[in-house]
Amino acid sequence: MSSDATITGGANTPKVAGAEGVPPAELDRLTDDIVAALKSVYDPEIPADIYELGLIYKVDIDDDRKVSIDMTLTAPGCPVAGEMPGWVEDAVAKVPGVQSCAVTMVFDPPWDQSRMSDEARVALDMW
Repeated sequence: MSSDATITGGANTPKVAGAEGVPPAELDRLTDDIVAALKSVYDPEIPADIYELGLIYKVDIDDDRKVSIDMTLTAPGCPVAGEMPGWVEDAVAKVPGVQSCAVTMVFDPPWDQSRMSDEARVALDMW
């Protein structure tokens, strides 16, 4: 059984679920560090990180500190579709305390620009 915690943010904020066996303070630290790791991953064609673009839909942290992430792309035919999940797994797996990371690519619901944060909108001049 897991308890839900929410990462702070806007419309792009993914659902974060942490296992009950992870103490709240540790879950908060892991969540902050995972968000920072996600913000280090960029689509090479877009000058905004994947978190601010709203490409991360869900982050689950289990009792063993294994992280599962559901993410999407701005378009199913994205040229880095085959590489980006590996970039995300590598970045999150480096977070202290994370035992492993697995990324699942999802396309439902489809991504649209409403998922972007204000920070991404500024970076892309999309007001």
